Amino acid sequence: MEIRHLRYFVCLAEELHFGRAARRLAISQPPLSVAIQQLEEYVGARLLTRSSRSVALTAAGEALLPKARVLLNELTLAMEHAQAVGHGRLGRLRMGMVGTMVFCGLPEVVADFESAHPGVQLSLSEMSSAAQIAAVRAGELDLGLVHAMREPEGLRTQRVYSQSLWVCLRSQSPWANLEQVDLDQLGQEKLMLVSREVSPDYHDAVLDVCASLRWRPRSVHGLQHWLSVVALVAQGSGVGLAPEALARAGLPGVVMRPVLQALPRYDTYAVWREGQDHAALEAFVRALPSVSQSAV
Repeated sequence: MEIRHLRYFVCLAEELHFGRAARRLAISQPPLSVAIQQLEEYVGARLLTRSSRSVALTAAGEALLPKARVLLNELTLAMEHAQAVGHGRLGRLRMGMVGTMVFCGLPEVVADFESAHPGVQLSLSEMSSAAQIAAVRAGELDLGLVHAMREPEGLRTQRVYSQSLWVCLRSQSPWANLEQVDLDQLGQEKLMLVSREVSPDYHDAVLDVCASLRWRPRSVHGLQHWLSVVALVAQGSGVGLAPEALARAGLPGVVMRPVLQALPRYDTYAVWREGQDHAALEAFVRALPSVSQSAV
């Protein structure tokens, strides 16, 4: 039995006239008659009585009609659901992010995406870059937004944001009023920085820059979050090196200033697994900005 047999039967049961049903189905009458006969053979019972003047449902036809309508309706709903998922209008998108993306336009991208895709359940998890990469590879996240100096191997990537590292100073610092800070001037200040476990590339790169300068921090505190860096600086624990986006956060007790020395760019990559059939993921990646190497 084919789906068309049920469609033809329902149409004929509603019209009770072979000619009108055939016109409604946009077919000729003989194929309709054949299809009804085939359906009756499959069911093993007469579904309609026919005469030169009328067509009527048998008891078996009356029993089949409501069930056939439900089946056809469920099929239509299933097809529409599959189409919506295939086009990215329905589904679930599990996404990780580093905390600084809150200050880099991500809330606006998410809001626009959710407005355009109300049927997609988007869940956000703040995680370190290393944890996100592991979760994406394990299939626990569909997409990650990570900080890295190089593209993670084995994953598809798109660079979505690039920024400088600025020095974070207490508001009462003697360098707070400078437009640009020379790191050599900071002497024996303690350095607040994200830990190597959170962002190994940048942690090591910043320490390498420090080693190449005359600046020798008295000690280096490795922290889990950039906001922890800022909070300790505000309390007078030392100075920090943090992404310039935090300058837009309006955090109390600190000022952010560009530095004279050339520090590594702080890049953010969208990362996801190869070969995913995930239309909502593809739609979200298209909504993200794309930063080319020539743009920085």
